[in-house]
Amino acid sequence: MAINVKLPRSVTKTLRLSLGAAVTAGAIVSAAPAFAAAPEAAPKAAPAAVADQPQTLPQAKVSAQTVLRIAESQLGISENAAGGGTPYHTWYMSSQRAKETAARDGGTINAYANAPWCAMFVSWVGEKAGITPSIGWDAYTVSWAKWFEANGHYGHVAQPGAVVFFNWEGDRTISGIDHVGLVKKDNGDGTITTIEGNTGNGKVEERVRPVSHVAGYGYPAYKA
Repeated sequence: MAINVKLPRSVTKTLRLSLGAAVTAGAIVSAAPAFAAAPEAAPKAAPAAVADQPQTLPQAKVSAQTVLRIAESQLGISENAAGGGTPYHTWYMSSQRAKETAARDGGTINAYANAPWCAMFVSWVGEKAGITPSIGWDAYTVSWAKWFEANGHYGHVAQPGAVVFFNWEGDRTISGIDHVGLVKKDNGDGTITTIEGNTGNGKVEERVRPVSHVAGYGYPAYKA
């Protein structure tokens, strides 16, 4: 399979979004959406969401392969012309987590409607597998990576089922993370095969990525 390093549709030039993408400055002239600011910029009065706090990750009752099968079942699902309309947008916006992340990042739940959805996709997969406490859930890739790190489940070795965080600039800084997906396998040649949402032409697709674009991996507490 040829190595495909085409960036997701959501990666443009200037401002990073909280869902692991970027938009031009002209695209955010209205009220700041929930994904328009890093957690540091959130109102100081906003309480931290429970899911953001360090905790011992419970052992999941399913394996990594079960999670990957759920992700694979979504291959080909695509967004609408406005960049939304996926099952992942609908699910996330109706979840308690959307209320938490909107309060944390400063914005509204409605701002998620047509937002880049790579993190929402992986979060949805975890919820469908019944392992949200073990894999986490978020709409902002940086906060999600920090959650894994705070819980001692973040590293730099590819494993099947790991949550992979990408930084297109090629460094490993968590603050610079652009995109997220799931590792299907380590190809052993400097690349990994992944399953990602909001990639290519706004679809769920299987991709082959160079590990030079990986910032790090989050390791859910899968069943052995």
